[in-house]
Amino acid sequence: MRAPERAHGTVGVLPEIMAGALAYFLLPAIVFLFIEPYNKNRFVRFHSFQCIGLWLAGVVAGAILRVVGVVLFLIPLFGHLLIWLLSMVVSLALIMIWIVLVVKALQGEMYKLPLIGDFAERQASNA
Repeated sequence: MRAPERAHGTVGVLPEIMAGALAYFLLPAIVFLFIEPYNKNRFVRFHSFQCIGLWLAGVVAGAILRVVGVVLFLIPLFGHLLIWLLSMVVSLALIMIWIVLVVKALQGEMYKLPLIGDFAERQASNA
């Protein structure tokens, strides 16, 4: 097992850790993938792709919750409460994951999520 990569130095006008943390906001992640020198930096590319993957996972989770919600809506009273509870749990889980990823980026770590992190690492290496 290799040692985890850590950020060092600057990229463009930003410290590498700041650019990595900003990449977890969707718009900067997309911009960083198109603007040099950010799109050449492996650390920033990794965090940008992981952010996009997390957003896509959130959209998929929302779609699944929508379908499950339609089915649970048929259960009187209890169905509405269950839909609300499931939505809150999934939303809070995604927010907590996002916060952890931002903090890890600020610490200079390339913290990988399962599946999404592997995809982000492959994309970051294909610069």
